[in-house]
Amino acid sequence: MTNTDIKRSPLFYVGDKYKLISQIVHLFPKEIDKYFEPFVGGGTVFLNVKASKYFLNDNDKNLVDIHKFLIQSSKDMSKFYGNVERIIDKYNLSKSYKEDIIPDVLKKKWKKTYYAHFNREGYLKLRECANKNKKNDPLILYMLLIYGFNRMLRFNGGGKFNLPVGNVDFNKNVVKALDDYFDCVQGKKIVFTSLDFMNYFSKKQFEKNDFVYLDPPYLITASEYNKNWSEQSDVDLYKLIDELHRKNVKFALSNVTHYNGNRNEILMKWMKKYRIHKVKSNYINYHNNRKKRINEILITNY
Repeated sequence: MTNTDIKRSPLFYVGDKYKLISQIVHLFPKEIDKYFEPFVGGGTVFLNVKASKYFLNDNDKNLVDIHKFLIQSSKDMSKFYGNVERIIDKYNLSKSYKEDIIPDVLKKKWKKTYYAHFNREGYLKLRECANKNKKNDPLILYMLLIYGFNRMLRFNGGGKFNLPVGNVDFNKNVVKALDDYFDCVQGKKIVFTSLDFMNYFSKKQFEKNDFVYLDPPYLITASEYNKNWSEQSDVDLYKLIDELHRKNVKFALSNVTHYNGNRNEILMKWMKKYRIHKVKSNYINYHNNRKKRINEILITNY
């Protein structure tokens, strides 16, 4: 798989496997009937996998709703982009995919962060509008994600979206990722669910030539979406994966054994029974722009 073949999720989501996808997919089975992904996240991996049917899941319902919305939007892309542009114009957000509307004086004053300063007022108004509605609109959530800090979905205890504006823009990379997503999902059999991983597995029947790819929260890393993941979660997941193996179902698990001085002892003990593939990663720490000290692997049973 060359770089030009790789499709990136238009969510640009935290934990995205875009930079690692060529290494990972290269290790997947050559023929896949049904593809299962219980921790789909932004979806970059499934976009680069050929299968007859896709069973995709994430316990974040808002994230799943955005995926479902984008799949539906693939049937009328002009309508989708028209709605996107109306939101951008209404809230005076930057749109470098079409034109550069950032004043030169702002670029000179804030050379590296002018997008954040330009978009802040409109972004906060859009966020306020979203928080007034009891039901989350997937298009509004998508726009908040695109213009938000680190492109995350984050809500406070009261259910209000509380992510601050990011130094980002609706640019040509976003449009290309959206176009690739729309092209990829058209005509494919894709089923999305929003369950915890235990319930997801309990509702599935696996057969020969099925394949399960797992990219769960990593126990020893510090990402926002890992906060509800525990040692017991690791133990429970590994038991389910062992059951897949006993049923002769092929799987691949992404995880990390070491992270900035931490070790996942549970994982390192469990994985010895399977094949271990090293994955070269170059993740950057958002706080100090240094490379993270991380040992990422892919574990398979084939």
